[in-house]
Amino acid sequence: MAFNSSSGYCTGILQSFVSNLTSSYADQRNEASMVATSVVMFALATLFFNLNLFSGLSDMSAILNPSVRFFLSTSLSLFLPVMSYLFSEAKNEESGNNAGWTTTETELSFRARTILLWMLLVELLRKKVEAILVSVPGGYSGSIERAARIAWLGYLVFHNIRSAGKRALYGALWVLAAAKLVQRFVTLELGKRSFAYGKNPQLCAAYMDQILHEEQEQLLVDNNNNNNSNNGQQQLRGSELLKSCNYVVMGEEDLEKKAGPRGYRLILIEPITIRGQMVAKADSTVVTVGKIWNTEKMTLLFQKKQDPPGLKRLCLSLALCKLLRRMLEGFPITPLESQHCHRVIFDGLCHCQDDDDAAVALFQVLNDEVQFLSEYYHSVHPVVFSSPFFFLANYVLFPVVVSALCVLTAILSGYGDVLYAVHSFKNDNYVVANSVLKMTGCLLSRIAASPVNLFSAIDVFITMLLFLAFVYEEVWELIVFLLSNWFLVSLLCSHVTATSSTPAAGSGRILVGWAVRAILRVRRSTLMSRPSVSFKHFSLLWFCRLSWAPNTRAVPTEAKKAIMERMATNKPLSNGSASTLLQSSHHAELSWACESDSIADVILTWHIATVVLEAKQQQQNTEMPAAGASSAGGDRKVATALSGYCAYLVAFQPELLPDDKDGTERVYNDTMAEMKKKMGCWAYYCSTQEARVGKLMEIAAEAHDDTASTALRKGARLGKALVEKDRAHVWKLLAELWTEVLTYAAPAAGELHVKAHREALAHGGEFITLLWALATHTGIARPVATAGSVV
Repeated sequence: MAFNSSSGYCTGILQSFVSNLTSSYADQRNEASMVATSVVMFALATLFFNLNLFSGLSDMSAILNPSVRFFLSTSLSLFLPVMSYLFSEAKNEESGNNAGWTTTETELSFRARTILLWMLLVELLRKKVEAILVSVPGGYSGSIERAARIAWLGYLVFHNIRSAGKRALYGALWVLAAAKLVQRFVTLELGKRSFAYGKNPQLCAAYMDQILHEEQEQLLVDNNNNNNSNNGQQQLRGSELLKSCNYVVMGEEDLEKKAGPRGYRLILIEPITIRGQMVAKADSTVVTVGKIWNTEKMTLLFQKKQDPPGLKRLCLSLALCKLLRRMLEGFPITPLESQHCHRVIFDGLCHCQDDDDAAVALFQVLNDEVQFLSEYYHSVHPVVFSSPFFFLANYVLFPVVVSALCVLTAILSGYGDVLYAVHSFKNDNYVVANSVLKMTGCLLSRIAASPVNLFSAIDVFITMLLFLAFVYEEVWELIVFLLSNWFLVSLLCSHVTATSSTPAAGSGRILVGWAVRAILRVRRSTLMSRPSVSFKHFSLLWFCRLSWAPNTRAVPTEAKKAIMERMATNKPLSNGSASTLLQSSHHAELSWACESDSIADVILTWHIATVVLEAKQQQQNTEMPAAGASSAGGDRKVATALSGYCAYLVAFQPELLPDDKDGTERVYNDTMAEMKKKMGCWAYYCSTQEARVGKLMEIAAEAHDDTASTALRKGARLGKALVEKDRAHVWKLLAELWTEVLTYAAPAAGELHVKAHREALAHGGEFITLLWALATHTGIARPVATAGSVV
């Protein structure tokens, strides 16, 4: 149908609708406020729509950027009061216009109803910026605030709207908002009181303490009974060790427990043995890492080939996540647990594959663990509660109940007359009686006639955007839920614990197997695949470009392998001096670059030297020697990647380094200020690579032993020394040094350092957060520094 100013459809059926819509703009007394309201609402609706659309297409994370969430929360905190004032203004304006014509209460103006509709839709979208915090202790201020908003909106709807059909429509939206409030409150309260979620740290602390001590006692008994024993469990490696691992994955809330003066005491179903006998019986709902690795059902889940090992490692990630979360909430990891976890990770997980594959597997486990932890503390979707039961309750039964309540609201709005309610709902609402696209077409056809028609069309477009954003958000929440790691692990555990041989149970296992395979197929697609382990890369010297933001690179496999091998050893950590000591021929002339009590100073010194060496070799454009070429290439890749990441930490994430944040920032700012002074203002912001390297070589020539006190001077002097050395040997030295420096910076340096890593989880965590988690699990720590010592 063609829509134009002379269309009989527009001038006939929609004449009253369009005239009502544009009448508020025709009255110029409040023109400024109405136009401003439309503009602000258009911006807000566009932001919500784009946020839902592009955040969904970019990744599958349930985490919203904290900066965006803070901005939206601040904006929405003023939304309801401001819009309530504008609603009252629109309502009073209509009442004033009709004061001389009638003494009865009239229906709300179209402008007032539009504002009320916006308020309801924004309230439904507000959950996008509210994290689902299961572990927040006590406090109901947030719930009370949300309940007050819902109650106020209910008053506005049922006190001001007279028409039965309109009251049914607006009442249904209010019922949906109120039902979601109740749903959220009940979910969070049950989660806080559940040993699977809110009380899980206390339970895990008791669980780990008890099973490890009983395991140690059993080991001592067996050794005493058989002096010739070679400690069978100590000889276990790879998958055999993981089959004996009793770290709980799911179902621990079903364990029998008793509260005591020092926490909970578990009543285990059967004793632990050194051969990895399960905590629970085979028909129990408790799932451990050992049960996942032992079961043949994982293989039966994939009919044509063996199950992907990534699924077993995903379960291990969740088990480690529960242990790390317990530490973050005040239950420290014991030395006995650290020793045990060190063996599980480095003797078990890392011995299941070849060296390169083992490093990739290890960091994927750590990455998934940090992702679990990030979603637990900062998710805006209920992925933490993922399970088949929650899916049925939240996404099947809940919509049915809400639909019934909406129908009941419509019937009550029609005073109990069902036929009258149906006819009123259709006749009183233009959107139901006529297509919203047809109404929009009529408005668009009249835009050129008057600016009033333009703003009226914008109001309709705002409403459509808000409604589409809400629908998209609901659909995307379901998709994120179904494709989340939490739901996948829940399905795997359900499959593993299914023991019944009834036909119904067999059908259930088939359905679970089909669901797991479907999820894996979808997640392997381009849009739904999760990102690999990556980190940011930054250079202090080559920052003249359009964007100051550091780029993101995948962590090289060689770097993962080097870090894994270094952290698997029991050698004391150092700030790089240990790597120079290994190269005895270079120790005397290079160890001075590590003689600093500031890790930031050491990082900047060696970073500048590494970048100078890399640039000089690129300028020379010579071929790598044939002997050891592959090894030197791998060492160079490790050194340059870790150097750039450490520089990024100094420049952008100083709180994640063990030094004091202010001290790290001072070292960085002093270095950049000196660089600007030496190079000049123009060259500092824009100069070629050759010019910068040349200037650094001049600085190196001036920097004698007594003057090379700053990071820039020491870095230039060190870079000049490295350029003169054998290429293959120097890259091997740098690869070892940067591996040492990064592992030295990983362990926690106190409560503030732990807090910084926890806050980094809001962004999904940094690469060094993975290393911090690994160091925390395995008990790796820096040597205690004495006054005036350099480690």
